[in-house]
Amino acid sequence: QVMINPEFLHKEGSLVWEEGCLSVPDYTAEVERSAAVTIRALDLDGKEIVEEAEGLRAVCLQHEYDHLDGVLFIDRISRLKRGLYVGKRKKQLAEESED
Repeated sequence: QVMINPEFLHKEGSLVWEEGCLSVPDYTAEVERSAAVTIRALDLDGKEIVEEAEGLRAVCLQHEYDHLDGVLFIDRISRLKRGLYVGKRKKQLAEESED
C-alpha cells in the first residue's frame, strides 16, 4: 500500500529486531524500535489512511519512514558497531577495486 506524507500519531513500547537493508550491503544488526505504532498518510487518491501496526509491521513502517529523513538503520546502532561495519565495507570495496 502506497503511503504519501506519512506521520506517526502514536508510538508505544519497545522491541529489538534484527534489521538489514539493501542500502547497507552484507550487514544486519539489532535495532531498538517502538513495538506498536499508529501512522497516518494519504493513499494515491488523496484519501486518509490510518494504520495501527505492531511487531514486524511496526518495525518495517519505522524503518521505511527513517529513509524519508535520510536515516539508515546503522544510524540507530552504537557508534562502535557502525564503525566496525564501515571499516569492513571499506576493506571490501578496496579489495573489489583491486580485482
